Amino acid sequence: MTRVLQMMAGSAMGGAEGFFMRLVPALHRAGLDQKAVIRTHRMRAEILTESGVPFTEMRFGGRLDFATGWKLKQVIRDYQPDLVLGWMSRAARFVPKGYHVNVARLGGYYDLKYYRTCKHLIGNTQDICDYLIREGWPKDNVWHLPNFVDNTRMPPQDRAALDTPEDAPLLLGLGRLHENKAFDLGLEVLAEVKDAYYWIAGEGPKRDELIALAERLGVTDRVRFLGWRDDVPALFGAADIFLCTSRHEPLGNMVIEAWAQGVPVVAANSQGPGQNIRHGVNGLLSPVDRAAPMAANIRNLIDHPAARVELATGGAESYQDKFTEAKVVQDYLDFFEKVTG
Repeated sequence: MTRVLQMMAGSAMGGAEGFFMRLVPALHRAGLDQKAVIRTHRMRAEILTESGVPFTEMRFGGRLDFATGWKLKQVIRDYQPDLVLGWMSRAARFVPKGYHVNVARLGGYYDLKYYRTCKHLIGNTQDICDYLIREGWPKDNVWHLPNFVDNTRMPPQDRAALDTPEDAPLLLGLGRLHENKAFDLGLEVLAEVKDAYYWIAGEGPKRDELIALAERLGVTDRVRFLGWRDDVPALFGAADIFLCTSRHEPLGNMVIEAWAQGVPVVAANSQGPGQNIRHGVNGLLSPVDRAAPMAANIRNLIDHPAARVELATGGAESYQDKFTEAKVVQDYLDFFEKVTG
């Protein structure tokens, strides 16, 4: 069986980091012989320990961090992997050449100078794969492998506990409070949809600006900043519509999560959502950074409950077709065998 060394040197929170922590245990459950190398991180270490995945923690510092490179060579010498998979540029930069096959997984449109030691690149969307080929990477060495999300349900979050009326249309947003996620657009939409409430689950550098914007727009009484949550399925269970406002979104795990949880999606037509959503079939799209068309889509769904059901059904079908754990894990196992065979 193929032996795989997986390397994650990412930040505390993020889409790639979250998917790493789903994929690695899932591959372990599927019987893959693998080992992980991670940047020191307590929660990540706890999950890998509970999952039974052997791992080593390293610093993964800057260019003067010679210790990580030396330790990594030791791990590779001892483990003798057939394939080393680096997640994003920081991990890929440390991967040494050897008898193993070097692979990197990209979740964005990154500078390819960081992947010079790699033979194969994985993109989690077709658009990222097309970008890699345009940038000169050999077409036969570019692979499209999507993410999966869990569809486990939870009892709905009690609306009253978050001072939200039971009969109010409820919009849900998820993600880092960052310029790219465009929660400012979500607040502008809320100002136009005057009977709706808006829950935003996430943290980030834009929090204070968003709170100030909510005050200027007069929507403070209808928006709730929830911070990072570990009960996202419960939030989906309470929501009527998932709102993806991102002005830059290579994939949009949140859209897939909404599909898995049976919640209709209204999204800005950024890269990932624009590729995955078929307007009127599994979601509704509006132009990036345009509040009025997005508000009109939301108004349409609020006023037509049957349309919400239809979109939620379409989303669930898209999830089952491409983004389940079983489907994506098998795609990865097949990939490992192809490039090491």
